[in-house]
Amino acid sequence: MNYIIYDLEATCWEYETPGLIQETIEIGAIKVNRYGKIEDRFDRFIKPNLHPYLSPFCLKLTHIEQEVINGADSFERVVEDFQNWINVYEEYRLCSWGAFDQTQLQQDCRMHKLDDDWLDPHLNLRNQYARIKNKKPSGLKQALKKERFEFTGIAHRAIYDAENLSKIFIKYFEEWEMY
Repeated sequence: MNYIIYDLEATCWEYETPGLIQETIEIGAIKVNRYGKIEDRFDRFIKPNLHPYLSPFCLKLTHIEQEVINGADSFERVVEDFQNWINVYEEYRLCSWGAFDQTQLQQDCRMHKLDDDWLDPHLNLRNQYARIKNKKPSGLKQALKKERFEFTGIAHRAIYDAENLSKIFIKYFEEWEMY
């Protein structure tokens, strides 16, 4: 069994605007084996179809440069590579901080007419962490601070968020409900 601790970044705008559909622009993931040890990492950028130019807000928030997005592969290609990296023919669990990441990937798969069955089962670590701590769900940075972990890397970059989340995942490895 492998646990895929992952995070996404998606196109975004400062204000909610009707008609603007978010698309994944980065997938970052850490593979943790059944013993709670990190095995590998995955980090890829994706060129969005509907809105290929990132908003000034998105550029500032994610620190992802437009040139990187311009040279990125398509969603279909990156998701295929991600599935191969996960090894979807072996037993695995996808794990993210909240439900956004799974919902966003499902939306993107449907938009690109790709199967999304591989996205289940999914563990919402944010809700499970709240259960473990017997507190209201919080943000990842706040949870890291409570656990006395330093946030490393750049916030709102998928690979760094996944790396930071893996610290909490490994600390409570025996306490997650792995259904």
